[in-house]
Amino acid sequence: MLHAKLEPEVLEVLKGKIQMIKTDEGAIYLVGPINLPVNLYGETVVFQWYCWLSQCQVTENYQEIIDKLSSENLAEYQQSSVLVYGDFENAEDALIRMHSICHTGDIFGSKRCDCGFQLKQSMQNIADHGTGALFYLANHEGRGIGLFSKAMAYVLQENGYDTVEANESLGFVDDSRNYDDAIQVLKTLRTKPVKLMTNNPKKLEALQNAGLPISGREPLWGDKSEYNEKYLKTKIKRSGHLEEGGTCPND
Repeated sequence: MLHAKLEPEVLEVLKGKIQMIKTDEGAIYLVGPINLPVNLYGETVVFQWYCWLSQCQVTENYQEIIDKLSSENLAEYQQSSVLVYGDFENAEDALIRMHSICHTGDIFGSKRCDCGFQLKQSMQNIADHGTGALFYLANHEGRGIGLFSKAMAYVLQENGYDTVEANESLGFVDDSRNYDDAIQVLKTLRTKPVKLMTNNPKKLEALQNAGLPISGREPLWGDKSEYNEKYLKTKIKRSGHLEEGGTCPND
């Protein structure tokens, strides 16, 4: 892919919107905030959007990073991002959601799961709360197995397997998601306590184990139907998700 060196004024604009977060494996490059007006249940809500990219290279010379990226086809793989609402850095109480990408539920509105509902409802809850952040995690499809493997798991589910059995029959663990990069970004954007919207105690434990101050947990159930009844029951019985109203340690 051909590319040209950025004009100085272009690089200067970008430098003001990029920050580097050092990690054990290299660095996370976070770009934003960017105004993002969102159609949320017929109302326009303006979020602040950030996107991040993990790289082995650690440098504050962003020209080097941009030159490297322009020789790659980033469209061939997805990057994670976060929508921030309100005074997320300074507000005393903030609501967050660590949302795993679901191609079928988030984009197509599939009722085989509750992901599309959870995505929109968590955004609405954050806006109603006044401040918070939705982390949209792009490498979490199918609990970490990827879209093609998820499609094969769906075939197995149509032949009697539950979600956990299908993943394990394909050689995967039930849940291989990793929250390390999202946690690093969260620590960069906010140091005060957060309340986590989730039914999954593993998400809460990941944040607690990273030393993040957690003020509590808010359940996020809804959109139950004949199409996802077995899926939701499997979440509770096989994957340890908490039923609505259930509690987590240190809630």
